[in-house]
Amino acid sequence: MTPIIAIAGRPNVGKSQLFNKMIGKQVSIVQDEPGITRDRIYYKCEWNGKNCILVDTGGIDDDADDPIKTMAQIQVKKALEEADLILFVVDAQAGLTPYDQEIANILRKYQKPILLAANKSDNQKIENASYEFSTLGFGNPFCISALHGRNVADLMDVMYEKLKIEKTNEKTEAFPKISLVGRRNVGKSSILNALCEEERSIVHNTAGTTRDNVESVVKIGDRNFLVTDTSGLRRKGKINEKVEYYSAIRTLQAIEDSECVILALNAAEGILNQDLKVAEQIQKAGKASLIIVNKWDLIEEELKKKQLILERKKKWIEEIKSIIYFLNYSPILFTSAKNKSGFGSLYKTVNEILTEYHKRIDTSIVNKVMREAQRLRPAPSYKGRQLNITYACQTGEAPPKFTIKVNSTNLIHFSYERYLENYLRKTFEFKGSPIILNFKNNRKNEQ
Repeated sequence: MTPIIAIAGRPNVGKSQLFNKMIGKQVSIVQDEPGITRDRIYYKCEWNGKNCILVDTGGIDDDADDPIKTMAQIQVKKALEEADLILFVVDAQAGLTPYDQEIANILRKYQKPILLAANKSDNQKIENASYEFSTLGFGNPFCISALHGRNVADLMDVMYEKLKIEKTNEKTEAFPKISLVGRRNVGKSSILNALCEEERSIVHNTAGTTRDNVESVVKIGDRNFLVTDTSGLRRKGKINEKVEYYSAIRTLQAIEDSECVILALNAAEGILNQDLKVAEQIQKAGKASLIIVNKWDLIEEELKKKQLILERKKKWIEEIKSIIYFLNYSPILFTSAKNKSGFGSLYKTVNEILTEYHKRIDTSIVNKVMREAQRLRPAPSYKGRQLNITYACQTGEAPPKFTIKVNSTNLIHFSYERYLENYLRKTFEFKGSPIILNFKNNRKNEQ
């Protein structure tokens, strides 16, 4: 198993900044405000040919009056329990505090190897003063600056040496990526937890609880997937805080990095304008997609009494097809993350969609289908000329791309392009996947 290293400490000591510096990219949100990180964030950390899993955690905070902070502490505890080594980060500029001592006592109870890092040691004067942290009982601190990268490489050398991590020639398996997206409070974190069968994301009825993207390896059927829970997207005019801005950027990046995107809607609230905006981002990115109407349990009991379940589902499907018409190829499922209803269909559909997303069709078959489509419905003539398809083939996958050679691209009408796309979908399905058609002139001199 790849060793796990958990970064811990009180709030606002620079844990997320150190996490990002070690993995070499901006994954955790960094802001000069305590309590930004809530969930535990995992990422592979590679150093000189050696690998470990680095875990960023929220600050250890005993504010029992704040339910979200309480749940964040549960996430910290889980990270510490599974860690092979704990990286205890303190603030060299703030100096030793009584709470640092309390945290040291908490960490000792886990009986794990502990490395002490005095962050924000930006100069020699601060570094000299930071040796007061040696009274915590973990030896002299490693004086580092995550912001400037000062001594971080030396810390990583010791960190890997402490766990006796050896170089490996093994290639890390790349799992297909799925992202859970939607507006706030549609139940994305609950869906991830149901998939993982554990509390991987903090769930609370306060909108905007999730800030960072939370990634988990989830087994669906006989395949492993990397599933990302994202923060809820809001209208740009509503994004006032820097934290929310970076959360939105992370969400859009998750969509770009995914092969399949699951758009979650709230069964109790209907389709809102922001649902449409999120769906547009999925279509723009050209990703395979699946639409789930979550929180179905909130209205199912009432519908059972009136025997209206099938009627309501039919109405939902009609509304989705009408409002989110540009994702008309996306399957629609009804789920409840609370009681895991509909998840059997979810597992099956995700596998089907990704198979379709990577499907390739033999060139001879593509040509035959295009000729058939043209015979059944010839393109309308324009100024005495008629569009003629001379050759077609699939030139890409994920998403499926088709190059179609014609006598003149000027004769292509958007309605006929849509007809050809629908005919390909009718013949080959491509469930949950967009189809891209590229038209080219058969002869270079044709305009």
